[in-house]
Formats: sequence, structure tokens, C-alpha cells
Amino acid sequence: MKHRVHRFDIKMTRDQDKLEEFLNGLEGEVVAIIPNVAPVIFSLHPHVNFLLIVEKVG
Repeated sequence: MKHRVHRFDIKMTRDQDKLEEFLNGLEGEVVAIIPNVAPVIFSLHPHVNFLLIVEKVG
């Protein structure tokens, strides 16, 4: 089996529809979704700025 890794830039508060559209458009099976959690310097809450989506194809 081959795998593809996609980078999906995201703003978690507004991109739910874009993410759903992207996932439904994939050809293979989604194996994992890995968030990149980035700290914010002047905030106590970190945020997710992109997702790595691993897709199994073939």
C-alpha cells in the first residue's frame, strides 16, 4: 500500500466546511489526522494552524 500525506491549512473556528469537502474528495482511506498545535505567545490557549492528513491509496 502507498500513502499520501496532505497538508491542510486551517483556522479551526471557520474552516469546518472546507475540511469536510476536502475529506470527502479524497480517493483513498484516511489513516490519520495529525494536528500541528502551535503555542501563542500572549495567550494561554494554543491553536491548530494546519493538519497533516495521511491517506492510504491503491
